[in-house]
Amino acid sequence: MNSNQHFANYQPRILLITGNMAAGKSSVAQALAEQLPKSVHLRGDIFRRMIVNGQAEMTLNLSAEAYQQLYLRYHLAVTVAHQYFQAGFTVVYQDIIIGTALTDVIAMFQDIPLSVIVLCPEAETIAARDAERTKTGYADATVVHAFDRILRAETPRLGYWLDSTNLTIQETVDQILALL
Repeated sequence: MNSNQHFANYQPRILLITGNMAAGKSSVAQALAEQLPKSVHLRGDIFRRMIVNGQAEMTLNLSAEAYQQLYLRYHLAVTVAHQYFQAGFTVVYQDIIIGTALTDVIAMFQDIPLSVIVLCPEAETIAARDAERTKTGYADATVVHAFDRILRAETPRLGYWLDSTNLTIQETVDQILALL
């Protein structure tokens, strides 16, 4: 079956892919968007990077300003996702949305078809992946484990939680596609 036949009855939706830094969100979101008809890969972090002056540091313990900028970023991304969706695109929106923020962001989508995928590889896998990247998001293993605790203990169990510890990018995409 070719990909056009596979998606013959496919309806646009928003796919929210979240997880901690180095969980594979960007790679998985890009590979997933490439396999979907009329799709967009929306990187939530782009809105943080647009700030030229006054960008608050996104750390484990957010300042009041960082918290405000984080929620501004979420609101902007949700607005853009809505616009693409209304134009007939499937939006693969990826961002770090953990803790109670996940409930808040999901609520922003209201009546739009939304699938939530939480990538949750083991902390050791995250640390190894982060060490291999040119951009590192963690100061050390203690911070990796702190973020892992927030993900596993403080993030509501909403959506599909996928342990991608031993999966390739394509295997992860295949599991997500099987859900759709």
